[in-house]
Amino acid sequence: MANRLQITAASPEPALLTLPWQIPLEDWPEDLLAALPRGISRHVVRFVRLSGRVIAIKEIGESVAFREYELLRQLERLRMPAVEPVGVVSGRQAPDGEPLTPALITEHLAFSLPYRALFSQYLRPDTATRLVDALAVLLVRLHLVGFYWGDVSLSNALFRRDAGAFAAYLVDAETSDLQTRLTDGQRAYDLEIARVNVIGELMDLEAGDILDDTVDAVTVGDALVVRYEELWNELTTSEWFEPGELWRVQARIDRLNDLGFDVDELDMSTDIDGTRIQIQPKVVDAGHHHRRLMRLTGLDVQENQARRLLNDLDSFRVATQRQGEDEAFVAHDWLTNVFEPAIRAVPRELRGKLEPAEIFHELLEHRWYKSQEAQADLTLAQITPDYIEHVLAHRPDEAAIIGLDTATLRALDSDDDEPVSEDDDLILG
Repeated sequence: MANRLQITAASPEPALLTLPWQIPLEDWPEDLLAALPRGISRHVVRFVRLSGRVIAIKEIGESVAFREYELLRQLERLRMPAVEPVGVVSGRQAPDGEPLTPALITEHLAFSLPYRALFSQYLRPDTATRLVDALAVLLVRLHLVGFYWGDVSLSNALFRRDAGAFAAYLVDAETSDLQTRLTDGQRAYDLEIARVNVIGELMDLEAGDILDDTVDAVTVGDALVVRYEELWNELTTSEWFEPGELWRVQARIDRLNDLGFDVDELDMSTDIDGTRIQIQPKVVDAGHHHRRLMRLTGLDVQENQARRLLNDLDSFRVATQRQGEDEAFVAHDWLTNVFEPAIRAVPRELRGKLEPAEIFHELLEHRWYKSQEAQADLTLAQITPDYIEHVLAHRPDEAAIIGLDTATLRALDSDDDEPVSEDDDLILG
């Protein structure tokens, strides 16, 4: 009996039926594909424009495809940074009756970059450090919810600009598992995998003359472990306080908030004679600044971007002498009179280079530098034209990034026929 095509998806997408599932993915016609930067993978992956969006399609074994699809759905429910699962296509068959490999479909992550594409641009020497810092934060967040990655690497993540830093997103869960809680041994093993993989990937870049000469791959890999352990300890370690030091409880909460985490519950207890108090965050959730900005303005941005925008909102509040006024009213005026006019001032053809929040962050940076030069406080309106002309207009557009990334991959790989990875995504800035 002939196989029947089956599409398993979280939400109906009739347009999926129009794709040529009877053809091996590597032979799909060019007019269907989105020309996006490509990395390296043991699977064939293609990016396809569908109903006004871009999806990534990866050919993979059926059982693995369904398992990865379910894991990505669970991460989505847990609000973890990961690509969004679209569905699984099974029962594929060529016209001659030959069975074809099933496919996992995920949504593209707008404004994201694979790490190889990042290194194909002219970036600061500390780019590697900033990337592993973002990877460490992602790994801690996943471990907190009991998610064992199993193949932690720069290649299996995507990175979005986040107010001068990066935010990392998981894109590959083939070797992963979600448990109630990870043991210390599981966490340590996942972290060691991350360290070894990152060192290897950076050495690969070094061999291709892509990595800055000042970057030591082993040092950066070791720094990933240090950053992870520092963050994990801050989020999970118990502390003892004397009764007269209760102010330190709020200080602990403030430190967690500064790291971008909310404390929804505290586990507090006293010792036998009641002379000391123990405190431990019981429930921590990332996105503290993101949620505050979303509540006040409706802006959905990265965590560091939210922190930067909130700082500007606080400055606006002081400058307009409205410290005693309801925060929501001040936020509305800041959004209407500061943020939105700044973004509207950017020509439409340049807005795709960066997310609006990242453009605003760079405007604030540019204003600071220009004010230093002028030895005077300049307004956003005064410096925006200069930023557009001398900074934003010269940022690489999609075509330039794609060309650079292709050249990078040729330098890093001797096999030009290697299939591409879903670790790559749409580049919009």
